[in-house]
Amino acid sequence: MTKKRKRQEDFQKVKLKVGKKKPKLENATDTTFKTKAIRIPEQLKEDGVLPTQNRKLNIKDLLSQMHHYSPGVKHNALLGLKELLSQYPFVIDAHLSSIISEVAAVFTDKDSGVRGAAVHLLQFLASKIRAEQIAPFFPLVSAHLSSAMTHISEGIQEDSLKVLDVLLEAYPALLTDRSIILLKNFVELISHQQLSKRLKSRDKLSWMLSVNPNRRVTSQQWRLNVLARLKKFLQAVVDGSSDTEDEGLQEQKDNSHSLRNPICISWKLHANNQQHIQLFESGGLRPKINSSFRLRSLTSVMDSAEKGLSSAENLKGFIEIIIPLLIECWIEASPAQSAPILGNLLESESQQLMQQVLSIIHLLWKLTKRHDETYKMELWLRMNYLVDFKHHFMRHFPYSLQDTVKHKKKDPCKSNRNCMKSSNNIDHLLLNLTLCDIMVSLASASTLQTDSGWLDMIRKFVTDTLQDGSKLNSKQVNRLLGVTWRLMQIQQNKVATEPLIKAVYTLYQQRNLLFPVRTLLLKFFSRVYQKEDLRTQRIRSRSKVLSRWLAGLPQQLALLGLRNPELSNQLIDIIHSAASRSNKELLQSLQATAARIYDPLEGTLVLLPAEAQRRLVQLVYFLPCLPASLLACLSRCCIMGRMSSDLAATLIGILHMRSSFAGWKCQVQDNSVNDVDYFSFLFSTLIGFSREELTSLQGIRGKPHISQTQLSPIRLYLTDLDQFLHHWAVTEVICHSLSTIPSQSQCFDILQTGICKYLVGLVVIPDSTAGSVLCAINKLLDQACIISENLHRFLASCCYSLLYFLLTIDREDAEHLQKRDMLWRSCISALALLPRLLRLMLQSLQVSRICREELPVVAQLLRLLMQHGQLRSHMITNEFLVQQIIKDIMTLKSGEVQEQWLTDLHYCFNIYLASHPQTPGPINTVY
Repeated sequence: MTKKRKRQEDFQKVKLKVGKKKPKLENATDTTFKTKAIRIPEQLKEDGVLPTQNRKLNIKDLLSQMHHYSPGVKHNALLGLKELLSQYPFVIDAHLSSIISEVAAVFTDKDSGVRGAAVHLLQFLASKIRAEQIAPFFPLVSAHLSSAMTHISEGIQEDSLKVLDVLLEAYPALLTDRSIILLKNFVELISHQQLSKRLKSRDKLSWMLSVNPNRRVTSQQWRLNVLARLKKFLQAVVDGSSDTEDEGLQEQKDNSHSLRNPICISWKLHANNQQHIQLFESGGLRPKINSSFRLRSLTSVMDSAEKGLSSAENLKGFIEIIIPLLIECWIEASPAQSAPILGNLLESESQQLMQQVLSIIHLLWKLTKRHDETYKMELWLRMNYLVDFKHHFMRHFPYSLQDTVKHKKKDPCKSNRNCMKSSNNIDHLLLNLTLCDIMVSLASASTLQTDSGWLDMIRKFVTDTLQDGSKLNSKQVNRLLGVTWRLMQIQQNKVATEPLIKAVYTLYQQRNLLFPVRTLLLKFFSRVYQKEDLRTQRIRSRSKVLSRWLAGLPQQLALLGLRNPELSNQLIDIIHSAASRSNKELLQSLQATAARIYDPLEGTLVLLPAEAQRRLVQLVYFLPCLPASLLACLSRCCIMGRMSSDLAATLIGILHMRSSFAGWKCQVQDNSVNDVDYFSFLFSTLIGFSREELTSLQGIRGKPHISQTQLSPIRLYLTDLDQFLHHWAVTEVICHSLSTIPSQSQCFDILQTGICKYLVGLVVIPDSTAGSVLCAINKLLDQACIISENLHRFLASCCYSLLYFLLTIDREDAEHLQKRDMLWRSCISALALLPRLLRLMLQSLQVSRICREELPVVAQLLRLLMQHGQLRSHMITNEFLVQQIIKDIMTLKSGEVQEQWLTDLHYCFNIYLASHPQTPGPINTVY
């Protein structure tokens, strides 16, 4: 069979007949199918464990969508995360690790919308997550940030700066821990390494500014954005480094470490050589003990990369890289060389870039001062960069801003060159001051002759700025005073420093200065004064301007009052420091203003808080003279209750130490406190009320302010409890001061004369005054004292009025009940010390003149007096008077039913007096 025949037999064509169906093929596929509905209700239910947002997605669903290839899905997932976490903040703590890792991963996403949503979510999370919570995951965040900053895509680089802003605002300390890596990233954002053949053989490759035409902004604007973030980063590094004092005049931050710990001194112990005060060398307001030993820092055990900029080697390396780049940026932004020097005008963007350049250099200079070998670092900076700085920075100094805004209504502030700002809020004065601060840090007294040219330019600019009368903010003044202080240290002769101090004083005399500005000026003058005072007497030359400033401080304090307590505290501290150094001008001014400062009604002393009051009271010790008028004001301050009793006791102690009765072994200042004036102060403070107040009390009648009895000519004015307790505390201090006077009999005569002159004859006397007089009598009375008859009768009336008041106090009157113990002790002590006083009081108990309601009170008083152990012998001596009083009472009660109080009176008389016991025993009656 041929081949053709065989092929025909294998592939035979099937012939189909008309009307017949086509037969099914053997390998035909059955395409028929049936459908049924599937219901899955369990999957549509919300998860009962994890909360969901509006789209019914929980945290796991949203985090899983972060890996989706679609930018829209990832964008919606980020928005959903923010929505979910804002509604359920507790989810953050439960899934913090996953949230941080997923959000950080999209820092380098190709889609700009996704990166923008990630920045917004990160900003939201930063307000919810504390630093200690995110610290374990921050290396991951920092790694993604570094990846974004060094990414090849320009858009990712731009968005990385936004991420950096959020992290610098929320977690500056955590971010600065990786300073070396991030600083290198900053450099790579604006520059690239030179890889020419000439540089390949060198160990260190140099850097040059890069230009990328593909960016959406100009190269200068991009550098400005990067340098602005670099400045913020370096500022965070400076703030997080060790807190050492800068050369400039920096504002002090309020923290627990800056508070002063005062040394507690007991005047009495110090006067008797029982307490020694430790002195600190050059302590100032914050004493320090100089030591040649230094504790090793933890950074000394770290490697160079871990130390960051705290290592001098790392800091020098970064300065060597960044300074040439900053100089290139400055050259691009600075005015052309052909421009006139006078009024070098800058465009807004150029000045912003120049300001960032100088701010970065200024921060780097701050970091160099934080190292141990500061002098070597300053010498290294001067050798490497002074020539370039003089050539580029000082060439067109000073700089001003070119005003390109549209003409509007003339503003008087804008006409002043120093207060002019553009619409972008650019401060060209701060630019010039920052430049001055950088340059003066490179100069010293040894290089004065070499640097005199550009130093004179800076000195003239600083002087003109201080004297032109413009309104400066605190940042400008802080930088200005820092430059002024450095100039004064470079050239310390009076010819150079006096014009600078005078210029600062011109600014200080401006009205309506802001509080931060006034504070900075006060600190500057205080620092200058302390520096001047540390010089030896041989070379000391007082500045006239500084003396004038010191002399004006007390008057400013008196005028300030309560308007600004914090500023008043600063003035008080400076005045106290100068007064303790016996500054003649200040002490004379303080003496002239003392009456206004210590005025009892509107003086600074009674208006300020307690701590400021304590400092003002201490100033009394330094006053050259204490006249009678000032002592009268101080007495009123003590008794009016507008300062505490402890502070009043301190004031009384200071006045006692200034008096001739202090017992100083060395010679004290003559006639500082007159003896007569001192006794007048003690007596006025003991009485507790002025003559005018006692006169006004005489017209008061009836309850609840008056306690009155028919058996005593004296009515008691009932003081408030706070006033009574304050007066009583002051009384105890007055009595102690009186008891320390050597001649007790003469002191008692003076007190007796004062009582007879000012109190005897009054009808109404305050209860605290009556008790205070009795307390003083008890303290001073001895066998050599002779009491007049008038004083005897006055004291007897006071005793009965007080005892009657104590026995008639309502038990529900809690306020007056607290006076009972103190007044009872003073009355009983006086009756025990003066037998005639007890006899006169018993003689005044003429019961026939009183109403029947007062009889139980008299009977109770007699019973208590008989029961008291200290009065037992005196009561036996006056047995006849007591018996006569009891008979008079019985006469008035004859024909009536005998009450219990009368039975108790008879019983006590029969027990304690009628039987005359030989050993009365130490019975102290409690009423």
